Amino acid sequence: MNLELGSLIIRKFIHLKITKNKMMIEKFLRAKHYQIFLLTIGIPFAFQFAVVLYLIPTINGGGEIDDETLFSIIKVFPVLMMVFIGVIFGWLYSIGVGLQSKLPENVKMKVGKFKVFFFIPLVYISLISLGMIFLLSNIALLAGTFAPGVLILVFFLFHLFSMFCIFYVLYFAAKTFKTVELQREVGFSEFAGEFFMLWIFPIGVWILQPKINKMMEEEDEFL
Repeated sequence: MNLELGSLIIRKFIHLKITKNKMMIEKFLRAKHYQIFLLTIGIPFAFQFAVVLYLIPTINGGGEIDDETLFSIIKVFPVLMMVFIGVIFGWLYSIGVGLQSKLPENVKMKVGKFKVFFFIPLVYISLISLGMIFLLSNIALLAGTFAPGVLILVFFLFHLFSMFCIFYVLYFAAKTFKTVELQREVGFSEFAGEFFMLWIFPIGVWILQPKINKMMEEEDEFL
């Protein structure tokens, strides 16, 4: 009885996670280009602008910014970075996974490999952001300490591998988009433009997202 109950709870939990995942993907694919842009570029820019306005009177008055205020401001930047990365990666994940159902029947893509390469840089960037928050919160305690050479080497190698994973994620998302758009197998030369638009995100989102919205609208009309 207890085993059956445990199995039921696990199935319910998995079903809930899958449902939430589908809802997240749906929201990203149907979001307007300006909404994604505001979340990733608009909010950080507005924060930086507000900080400048806040500090200008102190600077013009010849005063000095106290360390506590400065560190309080700096500690917000890793949080903004996590929001920025979260939205961009969520968008890329939604393209790479959410558009799979629109692929032609004769085209199969390695979604499992994409998910592995997707989560590696996401974990890496999250750890970096949390590490920055910890360091800024405990800078006095860590003054004079140095990271060992082995740790720096591991960090450097992990950084390089994460960069490779990010390029693969861009490659996969661009290929998925173009395959759905043309409804056939495509080579890199055919989706190189989409690859670079995803790479140069602040520009690419204005071009690609309306096309993704149109794909979703066509699905609604078909249903």
